[in-house]
Amino acid sequence: MLSRLNGLALLAGMTALGALCSSSAQAVGSPADGAKKFYTCVGCHGIDDYKNAYPDYGVPKLRHQHAAYIISALQEYKSGERPHPTMHAQASSLSDQDIEDIAAYLQGVESVKPSAKNEGAVPAQVAPCAACHGENGLGVDAPLSPKPPVLAGQHVSYLEQALTTYRNGRRKNVVMDGMAQLLKTDEDVKIVAAYFASQPSPLATAKIGAK
Repeated sequence: MLSRLNGLALLAGMTALGALCSSSAQAVGSPADGAKKFYTCVGCHGIDDYKNAYPDYGVPKLRHQHAAYIISALQEYKSGERPHPTMHAQASSLSDQDIEDIAAYLQGVESVKPSAKNEGAVPAQVAPCAACHGENGLGVDAPLSPKPPVLAGQHVSYLEQALTTYRNGRRKNVVMDGMAQLLKTDEDVKIVAAYFASQPSPLATAKIGAK
């Protein structure tokens, strides 16, 4: 079963690579300019353990997240592929250059490097995720574009929310739409989210001035 799921995950990842490769894979923004433009985001993303309301889940940690992923996510909020009224309004106010600058600031000097280290036993439900996100949520060496996000250390409630909205079709993504369907139950979602959230991670709350 695991080999079959890994095969499906690899196929989906390679499909995404062919369909989504673009110049946005490498951020060309200015971190210095992004630090200034990020001020409108600090009210939610710059506060430890800040919660989204209705539904209630942790606002994601963004510091040290891949710039290419931040760009992709903000463009999806801007287009409405990700359904969140506040984020849609926020992203719609940003130019492409603004988005690249903010993404460069959030990532920092270097992007997170993949690692083979993980803590605890890897649940069987994680197999579909490993081809793109790595077994520990720190990614893989394959040049996927847009780059999948770092999942390690992310808020468990945010991961549950994201996976649930992919499963029910409210959030759209050419890869995740199919991969989330391999998590057959709500319990599977909780297991995957809890595992990735428990892994060592560089992700942090994006406080102004934080390194």
